[in-house]
Amino acid sequence: MHLQLSLGKETGMNLYEQAFLTLYFLVLLVLCFYGSHRYKMAILYRRHKTKAPQKTLSLEDSFSTFPKVLVQLPIYNERFVVERLIEQVAKLRYPKSALLIQVLDDSTDDSHEIAQACVTHYAEQGIPIEYRHRTDRKGFKAGALEAGMKAQQDYDLIAIFDADFLPQLDFLEQLVPHFTDPTVGMVQARWSHINREDSLLTQAQAILLDGHFMIEHTARNRAGYFFNFNGTAGIWRKSCIEEAGGWHHDTITEDLDLSYRAQLKGWRFIYRNDILAPAELPIEMNAFKNQQHRWAKGSIQVALKTLPLMFRSSQPWSVKYESFCHLTGNIAYLMMILLSLMHPFALRLRIDHGWRETVLLDFPFFLGATVSVLIFFGLSQLEVDAQKGLKRLKYLPAVLGIGIGLTINNAKATLEALMGQQSPFVRTPKWAAGDQTQGKALLSNVYQGSRGLMPYFELALGLYYTLTISYCFQEGLWFALPFMLLFQWGFLYTAWLSFFQAYFLQKKHIKDSP
Repeated sequence: MHLQLSLGKETGMNLYEQAFLTLYFLVLLVLCFYGSHRYKMAILYRRHKTKAPQKTLSLEDSFSTFPKVLVQLPIYNERFVVERLIEQVAKLRYPKSALLIQVLDDSTDDSHEIAQACVTHYAEQGIPIEYRHRTDRKGFKAGALEAGMKAQQDYDLIAIFDADFLPQLDFLEQLVPHFTDPTVGMVQARWSHINREDSLLTQAQAILLDGHFMIEHTARNRAGYFFNFNGTAGIWRKSCIEEAGGWHHDTITEDLDLSYRAQLKGWRFIYRNDILAPAELPIEMNAFKNQQHRWAKGSIQVALKTLPLMFRSSQPWSVKYESFCHLTGNIAYLMMILLSLMHPFALRLRIDHGWRETVLLDFPFFLGATVSVLIFFGLSQLEVDAQKGLKRLKYLPAVLGIGIGLTINNAKATLEALMGQQSPFVRTPKWAAGDQTQGKALLSNVYQGSRGLMPYFELALGLYYTLTISYCFQEGLWFALPFMLLFQWGFLYTAWLSFFQAYFLQKKHIKDSP
């Protein structure tokens, strides 16, 4: 604030300009706070990357009696991927006498007929599998998991896979031995991506998720902070779920909610970044935005619900601080909305009062918010795949741009959570990527992501920045052009795909079909 007043006196700014610059400074300060947190994650990762979880014995050597494992497959209208899922899970290596696969089907379309027929087929082959169909969908995914768990009381461990996952056959053999330690409540595997090479959008999504799974999860878990189950590709101890209060459905990220409640109860989590769980990335922008909306809104809901418990707990302040950063990170999208609107007007101040003074505000933003993103996600690519990582660095500008393009979508989600607005659990459409049924999924309109009004606002901001770029050319503001172009591309690219991508995907499939 002192900086703002000093700048005002030295450059002759009026009261309105000082007020504008003060708000601009505060917005940049918040963005720098969350952006700089990525530096911390990168540093923690580098410090603890070699501190892997303690090696376990083989499954046979770990237990005198194998723990009974319930594998839950929650599905809802997954006609294109449900057979693929059940077929893969049916191949999991584990003693059949201690295993039960549970298909929890809340479908309202013909998915339930496909799933039931598939379950019958594998049950006749001796696979321990059962089918459960609900018609009320109470509690959505959390309700389905809770109902399935209560229906099978004598299972010690519960593994969960969403419909778009294809777990490796040794998944249970690798993770179950960690539960020889009675303090371990959950073990999570790292997601990998079966269709990351499909498009620029899937490449950017893969990088975003790699940053979360390779850098954040590893750093938090090995540094002693809280991290979370990601809703799939993990195994829970049943008693841990029960002691934490069970599955709740008052947020739309039931996995994050339960994770924090369980760790506050003293349960220990383990993250295996060397065990991969291949999964499908959304190939269509509206589906991706629906997924991001749910994650952004749910994290703020969980923050409002669990941070008061966290700050009243006996956890170290370092854990409380990290939990605050983790759960409230989507607040940055509200600041990005303000920045997106204010940025062009800040250019006028540069012209009127000299760029040397106002650039003092932009340089910390560049270091805190922009460079931190490049370092954080760049590191994730080098760590995920040392050979291909360098080649994938070329996608980092697209990651920045798509992150900007998601601003309106995720800011809306954050506001809804802060205002207490409830919403149903919206599934992410699955397209059977890489499978022979992908063509049928592309031609079908039944599972397309909801578009809504957001693309119109994204288009408006994209045009707003087009005018700003023209203004930069007129005034010779060459140093500002890279940022303005990034904002313009991000909003226009997101809007364009939201309006037209589904059509072009269908058209391409028809053209490429024999």
